[in-house]
Amino acid sequence: MTRETILQLLESVQAGDTTPAYALRELAKLPYEDAGFARIDHHRALRLGLPEVIYAEGKTPAQVAEIFARMAAAGSSVLATRASAEAYAAVQARVPEAVFHEQARIIGLNKPEPGEHAGPVAVICAGTSDLPVAEEAAVTAEYLGISVLRIADVGVAGLHRILAERETLGAVRAAIVCAGMEGALPSVVGGLVAAPVIAVPTSVGYGAAFGGVAALLGMLNSCSPNVCVVNIDNGFGAAYVAAMMVRSQTRAAEPVAHKSAAAHR
Repeated sequence: MTRETILQLLESVQAGDTTPAYALRELAKLPYEDAGFARIDHHRALRLGLPEVIYAEGKTPAQVAEIFARMAAAGSSVLATRASAEAYAAVQARVPEAVFHEQARIIGLNKPEPGEHAGPVAVICAGTSDLPVAEEAAVTAEYLGISVLRIADVGVAGLHRILAERETLGAVRAAIVCAGMEGALPSVVGGLVAAPVIAVPTSVGYGAAFGGVAALLGMLNSCSPNVCVVNIDNGFGAAYVAAMMVRSQTRAAEPVAHKSAAAHR
C-alpha cells in the first residue's frame, strides 16, 4: 500500500463510499500479508517511499504469481526481477495487465503516482554485452518513478564515445554505470559528472575477469571520489539506491510552506 492508496481509502470512508469495516480489513494487511510461503511487506512503501520488489529467481512460477497478484491488489506498482518467461505466463494469468521486459528479465505492473518523475538518472553501459544488466537498472528505475536516460556502448576502448555524451551527462542527478572486463568506465564517468556514480560490475569478460570479480575490484579501487559500487550484475540494487538518492534530492528542493499559510489550509 502506498501513501496515496491509503489516503484514497480514508477519503472514500469519509465520503461514505466505503464502509469502515472494509477499510479496517484493508488496513489489517499492514505491516505485512502472510501468504504462507511468503510475508509480503505492504508497509515498505510507507517506511521507505519505495515498494517491496519480488526476487523471482529460486521461486516457482506459481509462487511469483501469487505474490505478484497480492501486491497488485494492494494498489501499488509491482516489480518481479530475475523473472523467467514461465513466471510471466503464471503472473499474466492472474494479472493480465502485467508486462514482461524480456532483456531486463523483469515483470512489471505500473501504477504511476501523480506528479512528475524525479531525475533524470543516466544508465550507461560499456558494451552491448552489458545491456541486460543496464536494462534491469533502467526498467527498475522507471517503475520507481525515475526519468531515465539510456547511453549504450561507450566503453573506455573508445573514449570519444563517452566524451560525446558530456552535454547529456551534465543534466543528470545520478549515473548508473554498468561495465565488465576491467571495469574502468565508472572512473571516467565520475570525472565527467557532478553527481553520484553507482558502479555495477558485470560478469562479462574472458577467464581472468573471474565472472565480474576483476571489474568489481577495479571499481572498488576507483580514483573518482563520487563512485560507489554495488554487487556483480546487480542492476536492480543500483536503480533502487539511485531512486532513493534523487527522490530525496527532489524533496529537499521543494519549498517549505510558511507556517501561517499552512495554518489556514
